[in-house]
Amino acid sequence: MKNKKLEAVLYSTVGVAVVFVIIVLINLIGTAVKTRLDMTVDNQFTLSPGTKAILKKLDSPVEVRFFFSRGEKNLPAWVPSFARNVEDLLAEFEQNSGGKIEVKKYDPKPDSDAEELALNSGIERQMGETGTDFFLGLAVSLDPQNVAIPALSMARERLLEYDLARAISRVMNTTKPVVGVMTQLPMFGQQMNPMMMRMGQQSQRPWVAITELQHDFEVKQVQMDVDKIDDDIQVLIVAHPRDITDKAQFAIDQFLMRGGKLLGLLDAMSVIDKPRGDNPMFNMLPGGGSNLEKLLKAWGVTFESTKVVADMSFARELAFQQGSRPQLMPTWLFVNPEGIDRNDVVTSQLDNLLLPASGSFSGTPMSGLTETVLVKTTKKSQLVDGMSAQFNGQKIAEEFKPSGAEYKLAVRLQGKFKSAFPDGNPGEEKKPDAAAGEKKEEEKKTDASTALKESQKESVVILIGDSDFIYDNFAVRVMPLFNIAQPINGNLSLLQNLVEQLVGDSNLIGVRSRAAVHRPFTVVQKKEAEAQERFQSVIAQLQSELNETQKQVNELQGQKEPGQRFILSKEQQQKLQEFRKKEADAKKRLKEVRKDLRREIDSLQTGLKWMNIAAMPVLVSIAGLGIGYVRRQRTKAQ
Repeated sequence: MKNKKLEAVLYSTVGVAVVFVIIVLINLIGTAVKTRLDMTVDNQFTLSPGTKAILKKLDSPVEVRFFFSRGEKNLPAWVPSFARNVEDLLAEFEQNSGGKIEVKKYDPKPDSDAEELALNSGIERQMGETGTDFFLGLAVSLDPQNVAIPALSMARERLLEYDLARAISRVMNTTKPVVGVMTQLPMFGQQMNPMMMRMGQQSQRPWVAITELQHDFEVKQVQMDVDKIDDDIQVLIVAHPRDITDKAQFAIDQFLMRGGKLLGLLDAMSVIDKPRGDNPMFNMLPGGGSNLEKLLKAWGVTFESTKVVADMSFARELAFQQGSRPQLMPTWLFVNPEGIDRNDVVTSQLDNLLLPASGSFSGTPMSGLTETVLVKTTKKSQLVDGMSAQFNGQKIAEEFKPSGAEYKLAVRLQGKFKSAFPDGNPGEEKKPDAAAGEKKEEEKKTDASTALKESQKESVVILIGDSDFIYDNFAVRVMPLFNIAQPINGNLSLLQNLVEQLVGDSNLIGVRSRAAVHRPFTVVQKKEAEAQERFQSVIAQLQSELNETQKQVNELQGQKEPGQRFILSKEQQQKLQEFRKKEADAKKRLKEVRKDLRREIDSLQTGLKWMNIAAMPVLVSIAGLGIGYVRRQRTKAQ
């Protein structure tokens, strides 16, 4: 018996020693080759195919200089571990480059050559919470190009691969593609006149969407009344073209016929644009819709520019003013993967979008054009009036009646487009006098003969039913201290992916699509929609009873007998008390039903959270107890 125990102890000791040696060897080998095992969903920490494709294009050595003040004391807690992650990523870039990337590491101590090199390379000092300043940045160079990432931050950790891949891509290209932006929205910022500045008004900075595009492209502002799009523009973004003229639509049409590519951001109700007028109350109202009606008609597409899409599956509760009570807004679409095309390269890795008050597209594209639906609603959706959508979100939710249709929120058209102006430039519609009539007719014939009737080659048009989604407040969280914009959803990624695809280089798309990873509780959202649907009819009935009772109270208070001014009769007072009691009962029942709805939704969320948090530890514990019990039984048997 003693020999058996001694033998078991020896085997256990030897086994532990062997396992220890194996673990040490694995760590040594792993450290030497810088190999990581990525077990995350979608391989979030593995170089994307887009990055690898960019690295394969390298035909000249690229130098990546990594500056990190590793010798500084009292660094913020996040800096050392984040710097190690950067070094790991750089090692992966180096391994996948086929020897074309050389990584050099520097510790820029005060008054050292490394500090001078960091400053000359465009790296900025960062200030930590402890007051210690430090360097943490990258510079990529391929003579004569040098692109710096001045300050690496945890806020852009998920964008790190993209930022580095973009920097490498930029040093490989000596010229930037030209992107035009035609809009009435203040996307390029606004300069205030001196009088307004004295009154405290500050100039508005360009939207982050514009500054991000300027990293990769030369961005030109195109006026709304233009009669021709410049030939050097490869992609034209038309954002909220409210009241666009036929002349400008003809310019866009001919740009497309010449082989240009179009990204149209239309709107059913712009939240950012405001009605024009001197009345200050106008600033409280949303803007109207926008369309490219003549162009869309020629392509076989219709856009609902007065109807907003509501979808209970994508709805959330929102509070528009501080301290105000949140209300369910079915017209603010928080689109999850259920509404995003997972098979298309530009949307395959996006998992959350915000489209405030979006319109929808319908119709069948003309012959020769193929349509791809990039973003859509669920079948629990309907179209509602644009103006009421802004102020009566709760009412829309209570009276919601799903149409059973999936509305198209973003589509791509591809093929050979036919001109929407077969008769040529519509020009200015003026009545010619008798003497100039013949000359005017001759000019019209000349315009018709020179205008292109069909696109010279296959082109692409992408249409989105909302223009507000790229506004800063709906796309990013700006950190003023570091002047860094952190994505809060996939809105900017969608814009950048689309522009990159239209320009023709899609290698960065897969990298950028992983910028903001958010995995919403889609099951909770579905259950919430189902609960809302169940309680909806009861809430609507109670609300109707309450409205009718309040109407009767108002009518009764308005009744007066001859000679009676303020005092009601006994019969009227008795009826008024009855109506008041009925009104109070209706309000109480309505409040209880809404509480039940909120309680059921909260219960769903709490239950799912506990399942996600506690289920795995419980399963592991049960499995461990089971294995221990089986082993004990085997030991007893021996």
